[in-house]
Amino acid sequence: MIQYRRSTPVAEQQSRIVALQERLGKNEVGGVLILQKADMFYYSGTAQQGWLYIPESGEPLLMIFKDYERARQESGMSRVVCLVSPKEIPETMAAFGYGMPKNLGLELDVLSANQYFLFQQIFSNSNIIDISLQIRMQRAIKSEYEIGLMRQASQMADKVAAKVPDIIEQGMTEIQFAGLLEAYARSLGHQGLIRMRMWDNDLFYGHIMSGPGAAVPSCFSSPTGGMGVNPSIAQGPGFNLIKKNEPILVDYVFCLNGYLSDHTRIYCFGNPSDDLLRAHDAMLEIQEKVKQSAIPGSISGQLYDMMMSQACAMGYKDYFMGTGERKIRFTGHGLGLELDEFPFIAKDQTLALEKGMMIALEPKVVFPEKGVVGIENSLLVTDNGLESLTTFCDKIIIL
Repeated sequence: MIQYRRSTPVAEQQSRIVALQERLGKNEVGGVLILQKADMFYYSGTAQQGWLYIPESGEPLLMIFKDYERARQESGMSRVVCLVSPKEIPETMAAFGYGMPKNLGLELDVLSANQYFLFQQIFSNSNIIDISLQIRMQRAIKSEYEIGLMRQASQMADKVAAKVPDIIEQGMTEIQFAGLLEAYARSLGHQGLIRMRMWDNDLFYGHIMSGPGAAVPSCFSSPTGGMGVNPSIAQGPGFNLIKKNEPILVDYVFCLNGYLSDHTRIYCFGNPSDDLLRAHDAMLEIQEKVKQSAIPGSISGQLYDMMMSQACAMGYKDYFMGTGERKIRFTGHGLGLELDEFPFIAKDQTLALEKGMMIALEPKVVFPEKGVVGIENSLLVTDNGLESLTTFCDKIIIL
């Protein structure tokens, strides 16, 4: 049975804090100030607006602007105070016995320039350094608790995939179909919001596109794009009609209790052309090879090279993961609280896989004027390779 949790266990929060403090000590960082909501939730159990100070050792201090009462209920931290301005942070820290750190870590990968300048003034006697890499590396390896949540999200992703034949109708627009499927996902507890760390990238549920429309490139960092409903969005489902014998791409992210499962399946009314069927089967072959090869110690960039080489050998060099000069140069990505976490199965990446990492592997072929085929599953790195948490049929589903 799916459990809908409202708070992270205190022991889980404490283990995350201790793990970060170990990293701070190794990097000579006296403390870190967390602002970004995903990181705030990861370490404190709440995403309320405020500032979380984690010293190199000792108890963290959670300072909340809005909403203080909710933060107290959601977080298991013992030190939670109400604060109206970040300028009061040093004084509040001093009241709890914290000294000013020589080196203060901030999430400089996501902080705006204005925030950076503000905290330079507030902590004028500290050296501000970027702590984002250490945070992202820690978050890349999932705890058993997190893996359990992602298994539940994956079960819901499979339910959404299984619901497609009951909802979709030939002649519908993509956006009509998307609205019905999204409503079903919400009824299962989908939280709606999909967090991404990459600056200025937005995603609403995912991509539902059909036929040639799925092969239209867009601004979004993905092998698929789509026209969307207008140029201000410029991605995802639009007003194209779902037609017979054209592949229908359902690439949706399920968000449950904060954690994500990324999932792509292909459907079709009637039979897609033989070249599309062959290409889809080729992507399944590539997926299977990676599932067996990606063990702890495997280098992410080498896995990418292996996938590219296999796709080229099968004749899909010009269509694998997109077309043209701006085709995507990754074939998989980490996920957890955010859609773009470490590791990235991407060109020139040197990060070694570790047990407990989660990867959304997405080998896809994009044929201009025809459509998109391929697969995506959420996979857990284990000692024996990749375990798929999403288990709905990988083959093209004929409607």
